[in-house]
Amino acid sequence: MNQHPLRRQAQAPTAAAATATDARKLAENLMDVMSALLGVIERETELVRAGRLREAMAFEPNKTELSRRYVNAVGQLKASQKYLAQAAPELLDTLHRHHDVFRAMLQINLTVLATAHAVSESVIRGVNTEIQRKNIPNTYTAAGRRAAPAPRNMTPLAVSRSL
Repeated sequence: MNQHPLRRQAQAPTAAAATATDARKLAENLMDVMSALLGVIERETELVRAGRLREAMAFEPNKTELSRRYVNAVGQLKASQKYLAQAAPELLDTLHRHHDVFRAMLQINLTVLATAHAVSESVIRGVNTEIQRKNIPNTYTAAGRRAAPAPRNMTPLAVSRSL
């Protein structure tokens, strides 16, 4: 089943920048999108660190839209890279520096999300182990060893992925 049935198709990037004004607009758009996306990601990171996952999940639609705009802006930048390298190398350098900061903040967010995932998975596995331990009868074989549990004694743990 598709988790995002209403996902919009990415728009094709517009034409490459041909003037200094186009280049400036392109750079401003990309920096605005990166700043907005960073704001959402920083807030999401704070909420996940605080264990407020339900509130952090509320940012998903905004984050998705900003990510789509970011991909479109990067596509425009790639199409305009030759012009920017020739006509505005300082602008291109500024964009690279801003993008390096953006990438570092994304890495922090991904680390926090991965940690939250690992912790929640560990909790679920611990609960499952405890449930299984309580459901399995303590029996021994004729040789005095603990008997392996029968499949009918293994009760699966059902978890709802929606919060």
